[in-house]
Amino acid sequence: MRVLILGCGYLGLPLGAELARQGHEVHGVRRSPGTESELEAEGIRPWVADVGCADDLSRLPTNWDWIVNCLSSSRGGVDEYRKVYLNGTRNLLEWLADNPIKKYVFTSSTSVYGQTDGSVVTEESPTNPDSPTSRVLLETEALLQRAFQSRSFPSIILRLAGIYGPGRSHLFHQYLRGEARLHDDGRRFINMIHLQDAIRAVIAALENGQPGEIYNVADDMPVIQKVFFEWLSIQLGRPMPPYAPSTELKGRKRGLTNKQVSNQKLRTILGLKLLFPTYKEGYSAEIQRLRDSGELKN
Repeated sequence: MRVLILGCGYLGLPLGAELARQGHEVHGVRRSPGTESELEAEGIRPWVADVGCADDLSRLPTNWDWIVNCLSSSRGGVDEYRKVYLNGTRNLLEWLADNPIKKYVFTSSTSVYGQTDGSVVTEESPTNPDSPTSRVLLETEALLQRAFQSRSFPSIILRLAGIYGPGRSHLFHQYLRGEARLHDDGRRFINMIHLQDAIRAVIAALENGQPGEIYNVADDMPVIQKVFFEWLSIQLGRPMPPYAPSTELKGRKRGLTNKQVSNQKLRTILGLKLLFPTYKEGYSAEIQRLRDSGELKN
């Protein structure tokens, strides 16, 4: 297949590399020049474009089989979210209006679920997030759903939990630096997905996903914050983080929620068996990697 990856960052770069290894012709888009050699080293043809700028898109080829939109807001606020996700998707839909493709995968977020009661959420659960950035993601999803309904645009939405893996895990590295805190008595659920499983989920959606569908991408076991840190404490021989009030999380970009994200549809409909079904397998591998590299001394 001829594949275009929009956003070759923490997810998009290894995704493109894996698709190239599988024999696909992979092209990758980044907003800024100067890193083309990094993509080329992974077998990805580099392009520089900003999806928020329609003129940039007009300079790209249009004959694609699969497109994956895994763009990042680059830690921006709601205005950057609106530019990258909502306005960018509008531009992409217009750009592709006369250029049919087979599959379009958009990597959204489980932050669109605003539940705070610890309940299990599925793809059918209400989406009513409090945070402005999550509402922008939801608007972007709705735009793609309308395009599917009105013109059979082959969009598939993946709602990803927090991605972790080599070099990335906010909570884990906070803990290693002694900066982690337990909020709400540590009773809030954390939903995660390992990078390798996120990559495999995108590929499964490209190969077997049905246009118009939404799939949650999370591991098999949401974990209570306190239990997660207790496990890390045992593995690393370090003390538990102290408790802190929830007011410390005020202003968090994607809001404070408490829910258990179900991945049943991912497993049963897409048939994906996770390499790292729980945080224990994933973080055991990461701890071992850090020890082997000398970055973790104990």
